[in-house]
Amino acid sequence: MTPEKIAALPYRPCVGVMLVNPAGLVFAGQRIDNPGPAWQMPQGGIDAGEEPRAAALRELWEETGITPDLVEVVANTPDWLTYDLPPELVGHIWGGKYRGQRQLWYLMRFLGSDAQVSIDTPHPEFERWRWIGADELVTRIVPFKRQVYDTVISAFRPHLA
Repeated sequence: MTPEKIAALPYRPCVGVMLVNPAGLVFAGQRIDNPGPAWQMPQGGIDAGEEPRAAALRELWEETGITPDLVEVVANTPDWLTYDLPPELVGHIWGGKYRGQRQLWYLMRFLGSDAQVSIDTPHPEFERWRWIGADELVTRIVPFKRQVYDTVISAFRPHLA
C-alpha cells in the first residue's frame, strides 16, 4: 500500500485500560500473536453505538476476565490519542481498513485478587500476564505504541501513588 493510500485511511476507534493494583503496579499482558516479548495493557475496538467507558469495561472483561464490580474507574484521558501502524502492517491488520488507532484511555483501580484474573478467555489475547511498573511497561511495548504509552502514563501518574 502506498504512503498516500495509508494516509487516507481512518483511525480505528478504540479504548485502552490502565489497570493498577493496590501496590501501584500496572497489568501487562504478553500478546499471543507477537513473536517477540510484546507486553501491553488491555485495549480494543469500540462497537457501533457503544460508549467508550462501556467498551473499556467490556474489553477488560474479554481480555482479563475481570468484571466491572472488581474495578473502580478513576480517570480517563482528556483527549483521544492516535498511533500509526508501521506501513508493512497496514494491509495485514484489521483488513487493511485502518492506518492505526484512535484511543481513549481509562485508569482503573483493581479491587480484586490475582486469583480473579483469567486470561484463558474464549478469544485469548495474552499468553501470560504480570504486574509491572509503569515506566518499565513503556520499554516493553512495541515501538510504534511507545508515544501513546508515555502520554497515558504521564496523564495518570498523579493517580498511581
